[in-house]
Amino acid sequence: MQKTIVVLEESLYEHPRVHKHVKRRKKYYVHDEREEAKVGDIVLIEETRPLSRLKRWRLVEVLRRAEEG
Repeated sequence: MQKTIVVLEESLYEHPRVHKHVKRRKKYYVHDEREEAKVGDIVLIEETRPLSRLKRWRLVEVLRRAEEG
């Protein structure tokens, strides 16, 4: 997919019954018009109209670049 990035959101919550911390992951397919985001970047996204079957988000800005090395 061109001009598309996959954003992974991880959240940690406590399971109500077993009181164990569980990591939850969610993937967002995000439209990156200028192709400015790279692997490992921290980005800000916003919801938009459906752009394709999976893409309903667009990149607003890159908040922090990934460290190279």
